Amino acid sequence: MATKANSVAHPTLVQVDPFIPADQQKGLHNRWHPDIPPYATVKPGQVFNIECVDWTGAQIGNNDTSDDIKNVDLTKIHNLSGPIAVEGAEPGDCLVVDILDVRPFDKMPWGYTGIFELTNGGGLFAREFNSKAAKAIWDFEGVYATSRHIPGVRFAGVSHPGLIGTAPSPELLATWNAREGALIEAHANAVPPVAYGPLETGAYVGQELRDDVRKKIYREGARTVPGREHGGNCDIKNLSRGSRCYFPVFVKGANLSVGDLHFSQGDGELSFCGAIEMAGVIKFSTSIIKGGIEKFALKQPIFLPSPIDPLYSSKLIFEGISVDYHGDGKQYNMDATVAYKQAALNAIAYLQKIGYTREQAYLLLSAAPVESHVGAVVDSPNACVTLALPLGIFEHDILPKEEGLKKLDFGQCAIRSDGVV
Repeated sequence: MATKANSVAHPTLVQVDPFIPADQQKGLHNRWHPDIPPYATVKPGQVFNIECVDWTGAQIGNNDTSDDIKNVDLTKIHNLSGPIAVEGAEPGDCLVVDILDVRPFDKMPWGYTGIFELTNGGGLFAREFNSKAAKAIWDFEGVYATSRHIPGVRFAGVSHPGLIGTAPSPELLATWNAREGALIEAHANAVPPVAYGPLETGAYVGQELRDDVRKKIYREGARTVPGREHGGNCDIKNLSRGSRCYFPVFVKGANLSVGDLHFSQGDGELSFCGAIEMAGVIKFSTSIIKGGIEKFALKQPIFLPSPIDPLYSSKLIFEGISVDYHGDGKQYNMDATVAYKQAALNAIAYLQKIGYTREQAYLLLSAAPVESHVGAVVDSPNACVTLALPLGIFEHDILPKEEGLKKLDFGQCAIRSDGVV
């Protein structure tokens, strides 16, 4: 006779409603600061769940215009769940975080990918495309994603947290704000901005705090946009279930926070909001390695990626070098970012020959399990970067043919209600 397997209910330490604005909910915050107290505390080895809103905090809807992308309030991002303190963690230690599961909410089986306006967020090609807001909604069915806004593709997602990290010490926070402030000052008129400094407007901590503490956090708190020494917004697509992360600890308890969950993402997350953004639940277990920062020369986190990966063995690979041949033809010296851009622009131009619009191609390369690799950074003056597009995600043949490519009609993604693209 079959026996029922034992099941253990693990506690959910942060509970959210993905349809309610983040700044009306407990256990969330959108700045990094050592004075944000832990929302909950766990023991090493304890398994626990954390619920997360999408990174914008319910500002984006499941609809067919991109007006919400155009008007999103970026002073309120990213919305993180936590912090979660781990008993026994001290500055100088290494916090080991095992990602046991990542999944969307059953009541919200959809996500989105967005192209942001040049003047409100930007993206990799914000200036090249003079970006206007566009969007694709993706529907989830098991591990697969499809979109009414980008027809003809279906692929397996590798769900992961785009943003995860420990709290900074006061000294580290001051270092961040000083160095990024200097960069902002040196490029004061840059569009999009080169960095985002502390900003009281939009800051939020969903806990009871003394007024003076709240004001200090809002005044000094680092924005969550870039990744830094503690982890943060690194958007590593292979940090799915089965991954292990080694984070440096800078404050007592480590104070781990997580958010910006992705159903799928291509290497690079091109369009700023380039993954398939989702709300959902992540399951963790943690442990501590005493003195881990010194033992491992831990200047930044170390990751052991998930063994789970979609099996797309056949890929069409596009190459880019550090020459802006899609722009003014300028030669750059060993600039891998320029090379990556050229590879992506080559892929976008190819997908347009098949019938996708530039916006659809841009969104697809951001969201699908695209792989990018550095080919060479030693052959001056050209760095070489490749971008691999999995053939198996397409419902039609996209390989080069002697007679050329067959151009189909895939419509258009969601655009602004005024029709501007």
